[in-house]
Amino acid sequence: MPPEGSLRLAASGALTPQWRAALLRLGALWGALILVFLPDWRAMAHQWWDSSTYTHILFVPAILVWLVAQRLPDLLRLRPQGWAPALWLMGGAVLLWALGALAGFAQVTQIAVVAMLVGSVPLMLGPRLAAGLLFPLAYMGFLVPFGDELVPLLQTITAKLTIALVHLTRIPAQIDGVFIATPAGLFEVAEACSGIKFLVAMLAFGALAAHVCFVSWQRRAAFMVLCVVVPVLANGVRAWGTVYVAQFYGREVAGGVDHIIYGWFFFAAVIAAIIGAGWRWFDRPAGAAMVDVARIEGSALLERLSARVISPAKALGVLAAMVLVAQGWVLAADGLAAPMPRQIGLPVVSGWSRMPYQPRQWWEPLATGADHRLLGRYSDGKGHTVDVFYALYAAQGQGKKAGGYGEGALPLGSQWAWKANGPAVADAKSDLLLAGGPTERLAETTYKTGDLVTGSNLQLKLANIADRVMLRRRATMMLILSSEDAAPEVSIAAFRASTGAIGPWMDALGKGL
Repeated sequence: MPPEGSLRLAASGALTPQWRAALLRLGALWGALILVFLPDWRAMAHQWWDSSTYTHILFVPAILVWLVAQRLPDLLRLRPQGWAPALWLMGGAVLLWALGALAGFAQVTQIAVVAMLVGSVPLMLGPRLAAGLLFPLAYMGFLVPFGDELVPLLQTITAKLTIALVHLTRIPAQIDGVFIATPAGLFEVAEACSGIKFLVAMLAFGALAAHVCFVSWQRRAAFMVLCVVVPVLANGVRAWGTVYVAQFYGREVAGGVDHIIYGWFFFAAVIAAIIGAGWRWFDRPAGAAMVDVARIEGSALLERLSARVISPAKALGVLAAMVLVAQGWVLAADGLAAPMPRQIGLPVVSGWSRMPYQPRQWWEPLATGADHRLLGRYSDGKGHTVDVFYALYAAQGQGKKAGGYGEGALPLGSQWAWKANGPAVADAKSDLLLAGGPTERLAETTYKTGDLVTGSNLQLKLANIADRVMLRRRATMMLILSSEDAAPEVSIAAFRASTGAIGPWMDALGKGL
């Protein structure tokens, strides 16, 4: 029966009473979960609609409906049932949401709320039906916006591919991080040029095509590798094309051509090339069933798993209790706040004196939600100048994340651009930044909470989670030492030598005046 036949079957009331009741329970549970965790769903929907990186996700719900419709006529032969072990899956998803909420890590909570919908299927319909819907359930993972964390890596790869092609076409050029200098001007491989939009959309498309067009797992894996490698290489070619056109027709023409070609033709051409390359290897017969119900019915493993039945009322009661505990836990943690001094100030540093803060290009890190902020400049009179930014937070949570996206040394929407990683520092994250002029700045970011002193955003988040899980009131600090000097790493190292161990110095700043 074709997919549209299954929809007519449901609409005609031909579903058995058992199936009708199971689907109503599943629909009600999904509605309740979306309502309870509405802030997370609203945040995801905002990204789908407003961020060009994730607009492809708007098609994912329709794709999911289509995937289920393909399977429904065959799956109606199976009997839905409540399945007790799925409560472990739901419990894990609820715990993951709580940990993400405690850390203020939106992507983790978004993964968790999608996982709850996935886990609801075996809970309400049983393991056999979950096995039959395995790919659509896995494909729901593409509802979660992801990929921003790959942007710096993709910027670097694109810049290296571009400079290689520029040199191959005999255009004189020099590369410095993600900046390429040519006779036509200075080009930046910015975040928008990293190719992340192309890559994440291609992953979603590739996963669907690999499932629909292939049966062999080896061929599926090879096709997915193609869907990762080709977009990255193609983005390097696109960036080179922009530089190449600029040499002969100017930067403005090159920019216009890039937006038109990349937006309207390039993505379609690459998809066509990938499909063309994989076409001869497609091994799923036309019209073949997307699910093998006979194999599912005959599986000894699924037979054993199906023995763990639970009544819907009991399953919903246990799940409701887990959700209430998680929500209460997060609510209690949200009320935590470490005691704060009334005022803080930059201290005297031996061998250094305060001077007016007058950078060549204005630079002010972002610390949204911080209870105290300091920004000042020190000089040792020997040619070394260091800018100090310090932020003190009573707590970490929504709207106040020391390590949040766009926070810290490279404020979101500022004139500054990330250039490359700076020299390695044991307890700090080191970044080279560039602004118009050009002005280069080295920024070393250190976070502190409790006894932890680190430059790792991940370590900070884990420590914040631990504090909120244990309901401990601990302040979080962010220190950014920065310099515009010709040898900024030498200036910052000299300043660090004067302050002593950076952890105790940060604690002293946080004690106030």
